Amino acid sequence: MNAPTQRASQLPPFAGKTFEVRYDGLTATNAYAEDGIHMRYEIIEGALAGAKGEVAYMWQHVAGDMYAISWQEADRSTVVHLDDFAAGTSRSFFTAASLDFYRLQGSLRAL
Repeated sequence: MNAPTQRASQLPPFAGKTFEVRYDGLTATNAYAEDGIHMRYEIIEGALAGAKGEVAYMWQHVAGDMYAISWQEADRSTVVHLDDFAAGTSRSFFTAASLDFYRLQGSLRAL
C-alpha cells in the first residue's frame, strides 16, 4: 500500500522558514524554501560541523503540528525527521554514507 503523498499545490506550514535543530552533539540549521520541496541544511556544531547542502525533501503531516520530513544527501546519507513545530521538539533518524545509524532527539526553534 502506498503512503499518501504531498501535492505540489499544498505547502507545509514550515515552507519559507528556517529552523535550528539541537541534539546532543549536533546542531544544524534547516532552511526550507518557499516552494515546499527544497531545503538548505548546515551542521553548525558537533563532529560533522561544516557539512551542508541543498536537497529536495518529502514531507507528510503526522498529527497536530508534527510532520515527518525526509531527504537524501549528496553522499547518499538519508535523514528522517519527526518535527513537532508547536512543541519545539525534533527526532531524527539518520543513516550516514558509512551506514552508521543514528537516533537523535532534541529541540527545534524558528530562527
